[in-house]
Amino acid sequence: MTKPLIAANWKMNMTTGESVTFAKRLAEEFARLEDRDVIIAPPFTALYPVAEILRNSGIHLAAQNFHWEKGGAYTGEISAPMLCDIGCRYVLVGHSERRILFGERNEEVNKKAATALAAGLKPIVCIGETLGERESGRTFDILARQIKEGLNNISPDDIESVTLAYEPVWAIGTGKTATTEQAEEVHRFIREEIGGIFGKAKAGETAIIYGGSVKPDNIAGLMDQPDINGALVGGASLDFESFAKIIKY
Repeated sequence: MTKPLIAANWKMNMTTGESVTFAKRLAEEFARLEDRDVIIAPPFTALYPVAEILRNSGIHLAAQNFHWEKGGAYTGEISAPMLCDIGCRYVLVGHSERRILFGERNEEVNKKAATALAAGLKPIVCIGETLGERESGRTFDILARQIKEGLNNISPDDIESVTLAYEPVWAIGTGKTATTEQAEEVHRFIREEIGGIFGKAKAGETAIIYGGSVKPDNIAGLMDQPDINGALVGGASLDFESFAKIIKY
């Protein structure tokens, strides 16, 4: 059975001091939590000090992005070996904001996923449809393509280290949330697609989490769904009390 996974994506928020204060509180309250995994993804500037605080706490550190090359003339980028060096265990790949604002395509998502796995990082691969795509009935076509192309050439052995995050773009930061029924329908479809590529057994072991205006008042309903294994939390993860309630759902 897949252990529930609650991940915080702080995006371009939190100074180093704010990140450290938050991480200390988190480590004190949720140290060595065994029945679920908790992950936080601070901005790059806070990764190292937060890693020091979370060391041996059982709470995992993630980066929000990285480049698939190991090094070179890529001004402003950061590599997988650099992330591993400071203690990251997870990394977000293909977040909708990276796709929409920075033009990342499935091809780049695939390169990043493969590079992360090769480096020993666990990629959280984000997929999802826009409002226009949903309203035109293309949700499943879009997701199938993102899964097929984003996980191209990933081995069945490696898929267990991949987390898929379904984030309907129309529900991110808008206050709108897919109903529990809508979310479960899509998560079930994603698991079936994974099963078709990697086998039913592997699909059952793959974590699929929901991201899209997750809040304390809707997390329990989402987690009650059989194919939803956790949540990728944005705005609600910036407030400690709010995020703590989500972790405790």
